[in-house]
Amino acid sequence: MAIYVDPPLWPAHGTVFSHLVSDKSLTELHAFAAAAGVPERAFDGDHYDVPERRYEDLVAAGAIPVEARILVRKLIASGLRIPARERSKALTVPLMERWNSIYPGHESLGLELLERWGEDGRKYHSRTHLLAVLEALDTLTEPALPARTVSLAAWFHDAVYEGVAGQDEEESALLAEARLSAEGLAPDDVAEVARLVRLTSTHDPQPCDHAGALLCDADLSVLGGDESSYARYLAAVREDYAHVSDEDFAKGRAAVVRHLLGLDPLFHGERAKALWLEAARRNLAGELA
Repeated sequence: MAIYVDPPLWPAHGTVFSHLVSDKSLTELHAFAAAAGVPERAFDGDHYDVPERRYEDLVAAGAIPVEARILVRKLIASGLRIPARERSKALTVPLMERWNSIYPGHESLGLELLERWGEDGRKYHSRTHLLAVLEALDTLTEPALPARTVSLAAWFHDAVYEGVAGQDEEESALLAEARLSAEGLAPDDVAEVARLVRLTSTHDPQPCDHAGALLCDADLSVLGGDESSYARYLAAVREDYAHVSDEDFAKGRAAVVRHLLGLDPLFHGERAKALWLEAARRNLAGELA
């Protein structure tokens, strides 16, 4: 295993940054970064962003200096690289294009929500999750488009995130009520968006609630991923709850998994069941075991 660092060429926050990567293991990369005093918040999925002032220190600590193009090749060859579309920071433009197609003329609100989804410390409940939910809605409704209230609920459903189940959904619903009312959305539509946001706390819509079923199915689509994507999901969720002890997290997560396995149905729409149900049950049962 080796740790590599490229030259400080990438501008941000009034300085330039290098990238620190491993050619084999994220565990070893984290260990190297910790020993070198690189903060955890500098980690971005498959690399650390380190400011120019730390470059010489990292090389002295054992990081191998290479050109940026060589570093990228090393990262790709390692199998650790996260595709650009899965990076939260890279999603501003495609997400704003979606927002403007859903609620044109209200760009400032879309930017506010993107800032919330991009807050430091979010790992799973990030812009990546927002895009995944929106894309799942597209998949479930094509060739039609999701109702605007459902899409707006997707944008608001984790807009407030403190890692407190139930409270986060309620505060996100209150935010939707306040912001959408101020933007002039019809009161009935505001109420529907808030109702849908609150529903993501339980993922248990009534049998006749088509909109609620659609949003819940899209929100839980991550459960039906393949083994590697499910493992990334679990790791990201654990990071979101870094403030919780291992013991408490294990208890809380087990309760969540049991709740999900107890949902009947877990997915509501026929298309969602065909796409994700079998894998979701397998992933959840495996996690609980």
